[in-house]
Amino acid sequence: MAPRKLAAGNWKMNGTLAALAEIDRLLADQPAPGCDVLVCPPATLIHALTARASGRIAVGGQDCHANASGAHTGDISAAQLLDAGASHVILGHSERRTDHGETDAQVRAKAEAAHKAGLVAVICVGETEAQRDAGQTLDLIASQLAGSIPEGATAANTVIAYEPVWAIGTGRTPTTDQIAEVHALMRDRLSARFADGAEMALLYGGSVKPGNAAEIFSIAHVNGALVGGASLKASDFGPIVAALSAA
Repeated sequence: MAPRKLAAGNWKMNGTLAALAEIDRLLADQPAPGCDVLVCPPATLIHALTARASGRIAVGGQDCHANASGAHTGDISAAQLLDAGASHVILGHSERRTDHGETDAQVRAKAEAAHKAGLVAVICVGETEAQRDAGQTLDLIASQLAGSIPEGATAANTVIAYEPVWAIGTGRTPTTDQIAEVHALMRDRLSARFADGAEMALLYGGSVKPGNAAEIFSIAHVNGALVGGASLKASDFGPIVAALSAA
């Protein structure tokens, strides 16, 4: 089976209830997309967005704790995300790895918690500009894949997102050859490690916009996108969903 196509939006620390009007616009503009659509808003909006989406798009969290419960002020568990209506959770995003010092081992533990709770883990990997310039990209991605993905990962409960740190929010994107090289490596490593690794969805993230989406989705082993800023407005995210539907 071919991997399922997924257009995922990461709202990061943006949006209040008023922002959910963009979901109404997205649903109106893309009433029957030819791909799966996921929106990951701040945790405060998960319940309301789930009700708004009425099952037409999936809803996800942006992080979860590795523990199911406990004295972890300000954190949220995978089970709590599920209870609020989420079906997915983003883990290991470069902003979490950088701002909060998250390691591959911590990301792996969170992914295990997500799987145990019944959530799909969207596990992020990616290199910094310095690592890219030093020629370390492929070794780093391979190491992050090995360390961040738990043994229980399957095509049904895990999505992998490649996000070069230097392309996030900068307007810069790697060349198609650079994206293809990393996605080919990821597919090879996943296929070698997991029985259904060839079916795991591989997303590209990092300054994905309506103007470059079609070109990105034409690259081998790119099964969708993890979109940041462009997912906040239906006028931007809708064309990206349409481009993936047509890919």
